[in-house]
Amino acid sequence: MEREDKAILMGLVVMAWVDGRIAGEERAHIENLIDAFGASDADAAEVRAFASEPRTLADIPITDLSRDDRRVLLNHAVVLSYVDGQQSADERDAIVQLTAALRIPDDEAKFVVDAATARAKRLLSLTA
Repeated sequence: MEREDKAILMGLVVMAWVDGRIAGEERAHIENLIDAFGASDADAAEVRAFASEPRTLADIPITDLSRDDRRVLLNHAVVLSYVDGQQSADERDAIVQLTAALRIPDDEAKFVVDAATARAKRLLSLTA
């Protein structure tokens, strides 16, 4: 797995821990992305070990992320925040903090967040 993909997964683990635990739907979503990113057994084990304890924004290896990778992380973080059916206030706040940490300009972040929110809600409506 590419270093950037691992950093994206680690960022998603951080977002999953926002409410103090990783919910089953969040864990399943991260597992699906581990598979989608083609993680080796060793890389998958590393991500799972990283996810085994609470994490904060400071734990995201942001310097491993290119400009485009940062936007991919933000997009996936928004989708992950809806995976259990709704986005909590803590998750909304975490998205704002993540955007700042990723140094994505506000106008661009709004575009990414709005598009990801629409996509997540559309996917939720398909599973309801």
